Amino acid sequence: MSNEQKITTEIKVPNKDLEALRLNFPHCFDKDGNFQLEKFKNNLTENEINFSTESYGLDWLGKSYARLLASDPATTLLKADDNHNSKPENTNSENLLIKGDNLEVLKHLANAYYEKVKMIYIDPPYNTGSDGFVYEDDRKFTVKELQNLIGVDEEKAKRILDFTQQKSNSHSAWLTFMYPRLYITKQLLKDDGVIFISIDDNEIAQLRLLMDEVFGEENFVANIVWHKKYGASNDSKYLSEVHDHILLYAKSKEKWVPNLFERPNELNAKYKNPDNDERGEWIATNLSVKTYSEANDYIIVGPNGDEFTPPPTRAWVVSEKKYFELLKDNRITFGKDNKSRPYLKTFLSEVQDGIVPTTIWNYNDAGHNIGAKSELRDLFSDSTVPFDTPKPTKLIKRIISVSQKEKKTDLILDFFAGSGTTGDAVMQLNAEDGGTRKYILVQIPEPIDPKKSKAAYDFVKDELKAEPTIFEITKERLLRAAKKINAEIDLKIDKLKKELPTEETKAEIENLEQCKTQNNFKIFETTPIWEDYDFESDELNNQTTLFDESKLSEDDIKALLTTWKTYDGIALTQELVMVDLGGYAAYYGNGKLYLMAKGFTTDNLKNLLEKIDSDKKFNPTSIITFGYHFDSKNLRELSENIKSYANKKKIDIDFITRY
Repeated sequence: MSNEQKITTEIKVPNKDLEALRLNFPHCFDKDGNFQLEKFKNNLTENEINFSTESYGLDWLGKSYARLLASDPATTLLKADDNHNSKPENTNSENLLIKGDNLEVLKHLANAYYEKVKMIYIDPPYNTGSDGFVYEDDRKFTVKELQNLIGVDEEKAKRILDFTQQKSNSHSAWLTFMYPRLYITKQLLKDDGVIFISIDDNEIAQLRLLMDEVFGEENFVANIVWHKKYGASNDSKYLSEVHDHILLYAKSKEKWVPNLFERPNELNAKYKNPDNDERGEWIATNLSVKTYSEANDYIIVGPNGDEFTPPPTRAWVVSEKKYFELLKDNRITFGKDNKSRPYLKTFLSEVQDGIVPTTIWNYNDAGHNIGAKSELRDLFSDSTVPFDTPKPTKLIKRIISVSQKEKKTDLILDFFAGSGTTGDAVMQLNAEDGGTRKYILVQIPEPIDPKKSKAAYDFVKDELKAEPTIFEITKERLLRAAKKINAEIDLKIDKLKKELPTEETKAEIENLEQCKTQNNFKIFETTPIWEDYDFESDELNNQTTLFDESKLSEDDIKALLTTWKTYDGIALTQELVMVDLGGYAAYYGNGKLYLMAKGFTTDNLKNLLEKIDSDKKFNPTSIITFGYHFDSKNLRELSENIKSYANKKKIDIDFITRY
């Protein structure tokens, strides 16, 4: 099959819901692909679904605009940081740090990472009025254009443009900022994935309703209260705020199984074995329950002939028959002198390996703000880091631990990376438990204000020799954290090498060495699509007058290739293989062959067809060409030969021309 695709300026988040409708109700779409709601309604009876217009939900000025932002195309390309990524320690890394507006980045990730992420943690702006949040939007619409795009009247279109173009920090502005990001986020989560969002009281009510709308009220799991401070602030006007909220939602609550918290030592210490029971330590637990049952209201006779009945309004937890079975199995105790009322022996070896997570996390278990600053102080000087309230790695490690029941290999995403705590926490956890978790962090290159953080500004500018932005701090934190963790791993390795060598110590040393290789990352960034890149397929004959491809550099073509391969579902960390087609360099991965360079000849075509037949590892199902680098004759020759060639492997190959 052969077709043209205007992909570069049409990178959108896939609408899986619409695809499901198209698959199951194709007759409800018109010839232009528009969904006909009335026709769909007519296919269903009133008993099957209620189409009432009355409902409970969240509405705000800009909601329709927010939906537009979630579905409109990306305005950027993805570009690799070749200097960083080509370093030997980074070439095989599966961690990612991406520089750019997170909405743009999420759109680029939507295909390659669709349903690949296990856990998402974000610490978005709280919109407190003092945290610097303002809504900024570089999209330029006229009132008329916006009316047509989102179907609102002129007055509402004007009001929306007012706050999207004038740096508003209203609740509506904040919701408009958050909605498209959360909408795309849901597409990235696995079916058993979860998202944790830090927030304070200022936007908690709005965020809860927004999450109910995006994820479904039925997928709300918990509102975790994190006690983030040691003590109160005596200068507070009303009450001193010492907590944050962490909203937890599942992609599908029925499919997610939370991990248990580790049982504290003091809890285990309560278990004793006074009667030397061969099953080990135990504690005496209540044999009665609050729920009354006449069947379980009977008399128990103790070893000394004492008679026991359940306490008033209660009943025994087991039937009389079951009681005698437990008694015979030495699972009932009447105390040291056989004089107390009966209790059930609960053995430590039989209790679940952990405790159910609670919704209140204190600073001893989940860290605190002062500890978070101390962590950064250990990596940087105290005045260098421009973060007022960084999150502690202890908090993120706790979140990761709760989100993962068994696997330690999952992908974790944070698209408000800030100080890089999530990446640091992932590396620490892997070093502690031998896991192979990976992370994706996204951070916009927000300028550091030299008036507010002069030391940080000077540090990035003078020491790092980089543009003074928050992104550079994020990057440097990950580099320094990795160095610190690897140094700690080296100490463990040195200690093991001094011990008597065994197969176990050799395996542990090997695992630790492997862990060190995980603490690197690749860097990508968004870059604007070239000015006047507006090719329309119906103007193919005049394409050279529409865009001058000769101004594209080698780096531009690399960015285009990176963007296209990600759109095609190939992970950013997966390198394409260079394929030599008789002197012409093509790139291959996941069944897709990319022909990006100029100068493709008939000889190269012959070489390509021969390679398809002879190379067992070369099985392209799609051949994708960059249309601007092929003239019409080349494209026809390629397309016709690919379609007509009966390759020995009988591969059905699509031929695609992209612009």
